[in-house]
Amino acid sequence: MTEILTTHAGSLPRTQELIDANYNRELEADGFTPKKSPEFERILADAVDGVVARQKEIGISVPGDGEYGKAMGSAVNYGSWWSYIYDRTEGLELTGTDFFNAKPQRSEPGKIVLTSFDDRRDRSLFPGAYADPITGVPTTNDKPETFIIPAATGPVAFSELGKDLCANDIRNFSHALEKSGYEKGYLSTLSPGSGARIHDEYYGDPDAFLDAWVEVMRPEYKAITDAGIQIQIDDPSLAENFDQINPEPSVEDYLAFTKKRVDAINRAIDGIPRELVRLHTCWGSWHGPHVTDFEFKYLAELMLEVNAKYYSFEAANVRHEHEWVVWKDVTLPEDRVIVPGIVSHSTNVVEHPELVAQRIERFADIVGPERVIASTDCGLGGRIHPEIAWAKLESLVEGAGIASAKY
Repeated sequence: MTEILTTHAGSLPRTQELIDANYNRELEADGFTPKKSPEFERILADAVDGVVARQKEIGISVPGDGEYGKAMGSAVNYGSWWSYIYDRTEGLELTGTDFFNAKPQRSEPGKIVLTSFDDRRDRSLFPGAYADPITGVPTTNDKPETFIIPAATGPVAFSELGKDLCANDIRNFSHALEKSGYEKGYLSTLSPGSGARIHDEYYGDPDAFLDAWVEVMRPEYKAITDAGIQIQIDDPSLAENFDQINPEPSVEDYLAFTKKRVDAINRAIDGIPRELVRLHTCWGSWHGPHVTDFEFKYLAELMLEVNAKYYSFEAANVRHEHEWVVWKDVTLPEDRVIVPGIVSHSTNVVEHPELVAQRIERFADIVGPERVIASTDCGLGGRIHPEIAWAKLESLVEGAGIASAKY
């Protein structure tokens, strides 16, 4: 029998104590950086111990810290995987302008720019659904006062506070791994391309801003991997940016635009062993129609140009489940592993273990069971109810066991 490993894409449901502690933290003078306190650090460390222990109890093979060090002051939150970097970056401040209320931008052939979030094409096609809070489509949380987005107003750089916060993540996770008997795990971290989606009021050139984010993120990547922990580089922008370009660009123009983001990742991870790097990409984790999503068949080969060993991507939700067939035509290098989403954040329905096994087998039959790690489409924390999230992970592990018995 070949054991098919399991993992997840990052965010896991926070404890109510941690959510409340984040919500009640005082902010620094900049208006978005939480103040540090010994009491909060104790709550956070205990919570990380708990979430890793629960993954061990369920049987998750490759655990994460649930992104607990990435603050959520609300049980509903779609952006903590990204917004955590505010506290760790110099050169940001609140200006009242962000990618939601910025002026819409129009692209031209050969000249691609990102427009504002409110001008995204999926939103334009379904304005009523995106405006109606009862549909579940809007990404606003139940505490809108926690939704704060700064802009870049000076040179961006990884801050001393960022180094301290990253070191704290490493310390908490390392302790939790040892306490639960895990030998390895991963911490998620932002990609340069995703960082560069912060509104720019300083550089004035998208390529220069992207280059600057390479330098911002490199210290975090190095600190985590120097500790022997895998990094998961979160880059939804590789796929998701397509919807944020108006009008719709050609496939060729979009791939050229995205190639710059792939190259930025490779510059940022230069010198880091491949086996310590995994990439996560997706089409955004909001519960929208997603009819403007970029087709994976055009993206897969470019994704593999990232110098990672592991590649995590959405494959379970109804907009992208059919794309498993892409791997019949795309050659996965011998030393690489795919980490497809097998259970999804986009539905409250808990996938049956037999369906989980069938989905795993589709990939395993193509690339081999030893080169598949079964995962979630995206992070589950902040997107679905905690009880459902943990039930999905239990089903994932059970289904992986069923599939393993067939190889």
